Amino acid sequence: MTVKLGNGPVIAAALVAGSSPAAQNPRHETAKGPALIDSIQGPDLYKTHCASCHGIGAKGNGPMAKSLTVRLSDSTRIAARNGGTFPLMRVERIIAGKELAPIGHGTSDMPVWRPIFSRAENDQDRGRVRIDNLARSLRDIQTK
Repeated sequence: MTVKLGNGPVIAAALVAGSSPAAQNPRHETAKGPALIDSIQGPDLYKTHCASCHGIGAKGNGPMAKSLTVRLSDSTRIAARNGGTFPLMRVERIIAGKELAPIGHGTSDMPVWRPIFSRAENDQDRGRVRIDNLARSLRDIQTK
C-alpha cells in the first residue's frame, strides 16, 4: 500500500511549516518506547522523528546533531551521492533498521525511533506504510 505524498515543494513547505498535522496529532507511547504520532504522512514523520538530528530542512543540522559523534550528511543530496538516483529501497531498509547507514545511526538497535516504524500498533503493514512514506518524502526533497 502506498500513500501519495504530493510534490517536492509541498513536502518541503510542510517540513518547514510549524502547523503540520504531526504537531497537532496526539502521541501514543508504544509498549517498548518512543511516542507514535497518528499521521502516516512522510513529512509529518520526518518532522517528528528525524528533524531533531537531521534538521527541518534535512541538511544534517538539527539541534541534536551537535551531540552526535558523527557529522550528519545532507539528506537532500542522497540521490546526488548515489549517481543521481535515489536508492528508495535502500533508504527504506536503513529506516527499518535492516541495513546500516554508511555512517552514524550505530548498530541495528539504533536509531531509537526504529520501533516506531516496525511495531506501529502491532500492525506491520502500517509500519511499512510509514517507512515507505518517509523514504518517499526524502526522495521528493532531493536537490541537484
